[in-house]
Amino acid sequence: MKKILCVVTSNNVKGATGIPTGFWLSELTHPLEKFSAAGIEFELASIKGGKPPIDGDSLDFSDPINKKFWDDADFQAKLTNTLKLDDVNAAEFDAIFFAGGHGVMWDFVDSAAIDKVTREIYERGGIVSAVCHGPAALVNVKLSDGKFLVDGKNLTAFTNGEEADVQATNIVPFLLETELKKHGAIHHAAANWSNHVVEDGRLVTGQNPASAAGVGEAVVKLLKEE
Repeated sequence: MKKILCVVTSNNVKGATGIPTGFWLSELTHPLEKFSAAGIEFELASIKGGKPPIDGDSLDFSDPINKKFWDDADFQAKLTNTLKLDDVNAAEFDAIFFAGGHGVMWDFVDSAAIDKVTREIYERGGIVSAVCHGPAALVNVKLSDGKFLVDGKNLTAFTNGEEADVQATNIVPFLLETELKKHGAIHHAAANWSNHVVEDGRLVTGQNPASAAGVGEAVVKLLKEE
C-alpha cells in the first residue's frame, strides 16, 4: 500500500499582527478524500507535532468533505496527535503533501525538518506536492547537489495577486510567488481563485484552495503509475 505524509503548520498567528491563523481545512480534507478513495494510507505531521492550529475562517461544514472528515474519529485522532516532522522517517513514505493556510508562511520556509524529509522523499523517487501557501515549504529545499528543488521546475502557488486580494501583502513575511521565482521556479499563474494545478515530473502544485482536490487527483495518478 502506498503511503503519503501530509504536513500542516504549527503556527497560529500572522506575525506581529496578532491575527489568528493556522492551516486551511479544505486544503487538507479535499486531497485526503482523493487519497483515501484510492486506498492510499496517510499520516499527518506538523512542525511541532501535536494538535495544529486551524484557521477559523476555513471551518466550513457546509462543505460535505470537510464535514465528513471532521466527523471521522480516525481523522480527529490523527489531527490531535500529528507527528513531529523531526521524528518522521522519510523512508516510510512514497509522497509528501503540504497543505496551506497563512500559518505556513512563518514556519515552513526555514524548517530544517522540511528540507530533510522533502529531499529524502524526492531523491528516493517519491512525489512532492503542495497547495496554495503550502509551496512555502519548497522555497528553500535543496537537493544533495546543492541545487534548489524548485530551480527550473514548473509550478504554481498562491499568487501575488491573490495575496493582494485578501489584503495580506503587507502582513506576510514574503510574497510566495516572488520567493519561488528567486530560487529558479517557473511560476504559472492562472486567474485569481481558479482551479489550477501544475505538474512537473514528480512535483505537483496547486494555486489556491480551489485547486486542492486537483492536486490530490494528480498525486493519486502518479502513485498508481509507480
